Amino acid sequence: MAVSNKGTKQATLAQLRAFAAVAEHLHFRDAAAAIGMSQPALSGAVSALEEALGVQLLERTTRKVLLSPAGERIAARARSVLDAMGELLEEAEAVRAPFTGTLRLGVIPTVAPYLLPTVLSLFHRRYPRMDLQVHEEQTSSLLDGLAAGRLDLLLLAVPLGVPGVTELPLFDEDFVLLAPREHPLAGRRDIPREELRGLQLLLLDEGHCLRDQALDICREAGRTDGADVTTTAAGLSTLVQLVAGGLGVTLLPRTALRLETARNEHLATGYFAEPAPSRRIALAMRTGTARQEEFRAVAAALREAVRPLPVWPAA
Repeated sequence: MAVSNKGTKQATLAQLRAFAAVAEHLHFRDAAAAIGMSQPALSGAVSALEEALGVQLLERTTRKVLLSPAGERIAARARSVLDAMGELLEEAEAVRAPFTGTLRLGVIPTVAPYLLPTVLSLFHRRYPRMDLQVHEEQTSSLLDGLAAGRLDLLLLAVPLGVPGVTELPLFDEDFVLLAPREHPLAGRRDIPREELRGLQLLLLDEGHCLRDQALDICREAGRTDGADVTTTAAGLSTLVQLVAGGLGVTLLPRTALRLETARNEHLATGYFAEPAPSRRIALAMRTGTARQEEFRAVAAALREAVRPLPVWPAA
């Protein structure tokens, strides 16, 4: 593949790859070994690129190789071109052969520790040729990454209401009340939501969607927006320890209950009267992505895989 420079000669991807290797290693022998090319062929490719572009990219001495000022600038651009071409080829391969290539999955922190074992087991079993890369971030960062193409698929709480994003529902899960063992609501299985009005509620920090969901549940129960939330935490594990220390109560997703409360004798749970407050977890993809059928199949497989968990798979 060649790239025109408004002249008779053209730069090729092979030449860009050779120059990028030299720019990285600053040594012809090491660069040639890194890309599996003979040293004379590599040297010839770089010289041909210099001729095609009409600029000197390298300063060659008897002891070392240096990038010229033009070479410094073009090396960065060459790497971007090669990375973009790699992504294009991965996308084409995914279309030709579904469930292969790289899948960059973004997951929110209040889902990752509890659902990833199921997700990883599914991919290992059903999609062994797929290179799964996981990124744990908050919702706003994940959506930015999806829009920018940094991420391919998201696993998070919905609804999002974001244009250009398609949601693939996976399951609904109830919230339970986590309280100190001696709390009056500990162990109850019919807690009215109205009880949330007067509780000392502990929440996650700003930016976590679980915080917003908990506040929405409290507002629905009649808790005023001005009710004090004096203590917050960066993660669920810390929040649980604050509850165990007697600082208040919190709302915990059912999928987090076993992992976060195991072997802690200071904690107790309470269950809400039906219909219990809940959240929906889904996959989210760019609307119209070339891999949409592949992602829909992954969503269907995940709905089946979560059935052993304390959730309600989406229809």
